[in-house]
Amino acid sequence: MKKNEKGFALILALVLLLVMSLMGGALIVISSGDHENNNASDEYQQTFYVAETALKEGEQWLLDKFLGPWDRRTNKRDATKKSLPANKASVWDGDMGTAAARNNYDTSSGFFYNTNKVCYNSFTDLSKASLKIAHNESNNYGELLLQSFSSAPQSEKDEAIKLQRYFYEFFVIRIGSAPFRGTGSSIKKKASNTAATGMAYRIFACGIFNADNVTNSNNSKKRVVVGLESIVVLPK
Repeated sequence: MKKNEKGFALILALVLLLVMSLMGGALIVISSGDHENNNASDEYQQTFYVAETALKEGEQWLLDKFLGPWDRRTNKRDATKKSLPANKASVWDGDMGTAAARNNYDTSSGFFYNTNKVCYNSFTDLSKASLKIAHNESNNYGELLLQSFSSAPQSEKDEAIKLQRYFYEFFVIRIGSAPFRGTGSSIKKKASNTAATGMAYRIFACGIFNADNVTNSNNSKKRVVVGLESIVVLPK
């Protein structure tokens, strides 16, 4: 009986050790999953902020055309060049990976990522067979920040470098005449085909996160894309 009791104590200790090991492993898996979910949430939130930047840049491009480009020599707008931009004559295929579309980066950039038609394909309601646009542009978010951090501490520059995996893009479509009321240079509202004193534009904007850090979006297994849009009505 005494020998049996001694053997039972050893078995009990081994069982308890196994149970505790399983519980510890389960806790590690759960905490790892929570950490991954938090990272995914942070990536989405940051991509949303980048998409908002794209939307603002699209609106700013329109205003620069409407009011005239800023002349740094005179610190005034060049009113002789103001216009209501028209759509280009040719149909656009949605490719943002061209050199003409890239604004602040190119194929030699260490963070280069060919976004191809990622933003274009995010908007499924577009009539793509006959799509004509006034302007399109692709930018790197981290590079935008880094260019403005020339005198910033290295810690801030490092944060900007981390954000070089984020890209923001927009394209603008002139959609026709629309009602315009009020003062100021622009008013957002729904467009209409009725005779009016305004010209309506639709801005499509995207934030894109290169999640798996590849050089071509066609090879991406994971990426985050947030699409936003707005309508801007400018007075004729």
